[in-house]
Amino acid sequence: MKKIIFSTIIIFLIFFTSIIKNSTKKIDNKIFNLKEDIRLLNEKYELVLLDYNFLSSPKKLNEYQKKYFEDDLIPLDIQSLFEIVVDDKEIYTKKIGKELE
Repeated sequence: MKKIIFSTIIIFLIFFTSIIKNSTKKIDNKIFNLKEDIRLLNEKYELVLLDYNFLSSPKKLNEYQKKYFEDDLIPLDIQSLFEIVVDDKEIYTKKIGKELE
């Protein structure tokens, strides 16, 4: 009787250990995938932040204007800009400044 109980307990423990290891492996894979996703998103975030800070700063934009465009760029009043709208068979212009007010 003791041998049967002891054997049953050992088989149960082996089975239980197998289940736990399998579920732990699944959880570990999920954690790894999430960490990889976070790492990739952090890299993208850093690149976007670098682009934003470096390329769009007013100082840099002025440097680029002077370096590449010299006198080609001129300031415009936003009220004087128009948007071309194409509907089915109709084309018309719409002032952009009205939406900003």
